[in-house]
Amino acid sequence: MKKILLIPLDERPCNYDFPEMLTRDTDYQIIMPPREFLGKKKQAGDTDSIWNWLFENISCCDNAIISIDTLLYSGIVPSRLHQFEPEMLTTKLNRLHKLKELNPKLTLYAFNLIMRNPTYSSDEEEPDYYGQWGKEIHLHGFINHKKELGIATDEEILELKEIDERLPKEYLDDYINRRATNIQVNQAVVHLAADGVFDFVIIPQDDSSPYGLTAKDQQVIRELIDSLNVNLKVYMYPDADAVANTLVARTINLLEVRRPLVYVKYASSIGHSVIPTFEDRIVSESIKYQILAAGGLVASSALEAQLILMVNIPGGDLQDHLQEPVNSCVLQRTIQYDAYRNLIELIEYADYAIGTLHKGVIFGDIAYGNGGDPLLLSLLKQKDLIWKLAGYAGWNTSSNSLGTCLPMGMIYDIFGDTKGHRNFLALRYIEDIGYDALVRQEIYNKNSSPCGLDRFKVDGQRGEIAVMVGKMLQHFAAKNLNDNLHQVKITDCYLPWERLFEVGITVDVTCEVNAASR
Repeated sequence: MKKILLIPLDERPCNYDFPEMLTRDTDYQIIMPPREFLGKKKQAGDTDSIWNWLFENISCCDNAIISIDTLLYSGIVPSRLHQFEPEMLTTKLNRLHKLKELNPKLTLYAFNLIMRNPTYSSDEEEPDYYGQWGKEIHLHGFINHKKELGIATDEEILELKEIDERLPKEYLDDYINRRATNIQVNQAVVHLAADGVFDFVIIPQDDSSPYGLTAKDQQVIRELIDSLNVNLKVYMYPDADAVANTLVARTINLLEVRRPLVYVKYASSIGHSVIPTFEDRIVSESIKYQILAAGGLVASSALEAQLILMVNIPGGDLQDHLQEPVNSCVLQRTIQYDAYRNLIELIEYADYAIGTLHKGVIFGDIAYGNGGDPLLLSLLKQKDLIWKLAGYAGWNTSSNSLGTCLPMGMIYDIFGDTKGHRNFLALRYIEDIGYDALVRQEIYNKNSSPCGLDRFKVDGQRGEIAVMVGKMLQHFAAKNLNDNLHQVKITDCYLPWERLFEVGITVDVTCEVNAASR
């Protein structure tokens, strides 16, 4: 059993559990620091214990993947809240030079986020003042960026003047200074890649957009990457919570001496040019980076490929399962989803690719933000394809989904239809479609009232709401996933951050074919 050391981005299931689930029942084992070291949401973890654990375990793993945000701040949310001086952080970062001294065989991958700049006012995962001034802080950066480029309208310039007159300077200064500190850390990470400390680095953009503070930070890092000639070993593209999955796949492809070819097929002829919500570029460019970062190459035809990525995307702007107001969220049938998208052809081709071409088929279900497409699941069931896929994901952002389903498919291409693969496949259907697209909305609708459910603060990780969610998801699995050969049981269900946004689920799939063969 080969061990891969991982310092995850935080303790949530998407960051802590998914990489381990991807490798279950393979020749690889993910080892991570104890979950309690990582803190919880805004509560910082124990970075000293994380560093100690890293140095204690590095000698037993020739391959390691580390989140710089976790090593320095203890996770993604603390990276947006800290008051650390940049000199202290870069000094701490330089301790990583010792890792290859302790293990000369070590291949070291790292990732470090460009700090996001949400368009809305909420202090759920940001500094407290962002709850009142978040939108204004975003617009300050957004309009200033356009003004610098000479493309701001007169109306935007007037709006900027009005914002700057009322936006408290101490809040803006605090926010801008923290971004500057984090960028200095990113620059230090790029230098460590240039010096050979890191063998490969991803600098993901969390909730990015074409203009604004995050886009400007990206330009600073891009210029440094160019000047140091490390473009081939430092990638920068939209993602955050799925980067560890991608780097796990890259590690396994490296060790298995594989370079999988992935053919990409879109549900819409113009789907490749759609810019997904929370991202700064057309989706086809992100897909190229996702495939490359995971250790693969984009194929020019289905016949030469080992894997085929089916991209469920409309021919225009994406709708979002969490559009406001949540309690009246009804997805509308639009020309972008109906006339500009041919989901039927995608399904028929998937059936042909699996049954006739004998290719591994992956579905990147990015038709909607923050959840999968129930229509896609229905069609997969009608074609008897649910349990035949090499990979599926449709959660949160487009790049989160792509960074989950592509590694899943690449690992499937090596190890095949294991129990671990079936469990993770079932989990993706249950979480991405069952919860994100359906149950989450239903729970909120049933309980929303002036004195009812606060979707940002429920009754604990395993309170009555979590129990209700578990029962509803078990019903979803029985109705949509169970068949004569497969039975899905949910063995655990909880709400990690005691809110409705994400869910933690453990599933067990019983496969009668395998049972009979044994």
